Amino acid sequence: MTTKREAILTIVIGFAALLLAAGPSAAADIAPTKFATTNGITVLVLEQHFLPIVEIHALIKAGSAHDPPDKAGLANLVASLLDEGTTTRTSKQLAAQIDFVGGTLEAKASEDFTTASARVLKKDVDLGFTLLADMLQRPAFHKQEFDRIRTQLLGEMTSDNDDPGHIAMKTFNQLVFHGHPYRWPVNGTEDTLGKITLADVQTFYGREYSPSQVILTIVGDITLEQAAALVQTHFGAWKKVASPPRNQKKPSPLERKTVQLIEKDLTQSTIVLGHGGLARAHPDFYSVTVMNYILGAGGFSSRLMDSIRDKQGLAYGITSHFDARQMPGSFWVNLQTKTETTNQAITGVLAEIKSIRDTAVTDQELAEAKSFLIGSFPLRFDSTAKLAQVLAQVEFYGLGFEYFSEYPNWIARVTKEDVQRVAKQYLDPKRYALVVVGNIAKAKVKH
Repeated sequence: MTTKREAILTIVIGFAALLLAAGPSAAADIAPTKFATTNGITVLVLEQHFLPIVEIHALIKAGSAHDPPDKAGLANLVASLLDEGTTTRTSKQLAAQIDFVGGTLEAKASEDFTTASARVLKKDVDLGFTLLADMLQRPAFHKQEFDRIRTQLLGEMTSDNDDPGHIAMKTFNQLVFHGHPYRWPVNGTEDTLGKITLADVQTFYGREYSPSQVILTIVGDITLEQAAALVQTHFGAWKKVASPPRNQKKPSPLERKTVQLIEKDLTQSTIVLGHGGLARAHPDFYSVTVMNYILGAGGFSSRLMDSIRDKQGLAYGITSHFDARQMPGSFWVNLQTKTETTNQAITGVLAEIKSIRDTAVTDQELAEAKSFLIGSFPLRFDSTAKLAQVLAQVEFYGLGFEYFSEYPNWIARVTKEDVQRVAKQYLDPKRYALVVVGNIAKAKVKH
């Protein structure tokens, strides 16, 4: 017997197949209707009637970057408590009602924002709106749930502290974002999370959760008129409050090479090397995307994989990443290598960073990077959930809805000269943060 959740999964898979069959041109058809409610919610509606699913996705402009300095993890704790009971429903009642119709209800914090969403079949759309609105407007923040969720998060942190990759990235962020809120993990630390009180949760919610802070995206088998009516019914009474002040201070760039070695009795070294990057809305983002694909984001076709794995046999996998956020994020290269080859691997990474700065990429490298980035673009929204998320973020970052039709053109216009220019501008083989976790005594790190 097919369950309701399995039925939704089948429909989602069908959606993905339809979108992929349409190819990159499907992106050009993504043109949402945007309007604002009288209490300040920005609403985006995208009608898609070929599958009976509706995704209701709320982006709240409050993330871990807005945590008080000594209470990192507060935004994440608030988000984690949204579905743990409201003033009208217990957490079990919320879960039972959404499970009964085979839908999903979830909330999650990130650095720049928090998201809360409901996914239901068309016939259950009123229930989806009801539960999501209840979570966002009437969270109960029961002391018992607060204590339980905080204890659960602390337990996850203890587990993470045994993971060398987690330790390396956490330390790397502390070095690269020194003095900036991005330096903290989204879920905070044992010390900061332990300081958070129930009153802190209530204060953060009261300050940060208001209609003017919300981008509400509705995607699926629903008309604009139906969506507008449901928004008014379920969110119209939400009282508007003044938007909270924002610290727009950008992270300071590294002034010199900074090295942190962390002793752990392991047979491999975990290495993270990098520095500050750029903001998501920066006009160079698309040229950097092409450049980084060639350097290390392109899997087996990347230079780092070719050099460090295939030619030197130093690592099973290696990747480079630009973490673009509302404010400049970070660039980093991550790999694991045998303790004895730690120095050789670091030297190899720096050599590839220097090489892509100093010499133009080949025509073949450029063509392959563009082909992959353009061809895989529809995969970013091959479900109603992904599409709602992308729409909300396009609005949040101010990218404009032409993003969907113009992205392939923006990538296609990148030249070899653009790639070398942004490599010189955004890669620095001299001023970087290096973190190594492993047997430091045996590794004898010289960098």
